[in-house]
This record gives sequence, C-alpha cells and structure tokens, in this order.
Amino acid sequence: MRIGELSRRTEVPTRLLRYYEEQHLLHPERTGNGYRSYPESAVAQVRQIRGLLESGLTTEMIRAILPYLCDPGRLVPAPESVPPETAALLEEHIGRIEARIDCLTRNRDRLAAYLAAVRPHDARRRV
Repeated sequence: MRIGELSRRTEVPTRLLRYYEEQHLLHPERTGNGYRSYPESAVAQVRQIRGLLESGLTTEMIRAILPYLCDPGRLVPAPESVPPETAALLEEHIGRIEARIDCLTRNRDRLAAYLAAVRPHDARRRV
C-alpha cells in the first residue's frame, strides 16, 4: 500500500510516517517511480510504534527494541538475546514510568478528594 493509505488506516499523518522512516522504525520498499510501498503488516507496526511512543519511549529506545517485538507481549528472538544495553535502557524507562504513575495516582486521589468535598454527590462516581 502507499503512504496515503497507511496514513488513513492508522490515523497517523504522512509526515509522521516519513519521520518514522527517517528514524529507521519503518522500512518501506520503493517502487520504480520512487513511491513508498508498505506491506499489510505495516498497519500493525505503526500502531505498535504509536503505542510505544504514547507510553513515553523515545524513537531511539523503540529502534533498539523493535527488532525483538513481533507483537505486544511476544519477543522474537528469545528474551535472553536482548543486549544488556537495551535491557538497561528499558529498566531506566520502567522506573520513569513508575514514577509518573505514582505522581498521577497521587494527583488523581487529591483531585477526587477535593471534588468529593465540594460536590459530595459526585463522590460515588470516583474511580
């Protein structure tokens, strides 16, 4: 498929798809006239890249782990073949994610307590 169709199917602007290519996250083939050609699997790959970016990973981190991910939750090749540098990079990022989760949880709880105090009838809707 061409870049416009991939953009429509993933809801990712073509500009970002070109950026993913520049960052070596996507590897389209080129047709004789120079157009990018993506396989069907690129739809899932773009969605996976988006999910990883939304979780806070940088394109550098994604580039390091993408070869090991065939889908969320399944590693190929075997997990023990992941280089120590990549594992360390992920451990650091997990620590940052956990700190963000803790901060968000505290803020959510404080806001919910404030809302319960000012609007007691809304307290039942609290998470």
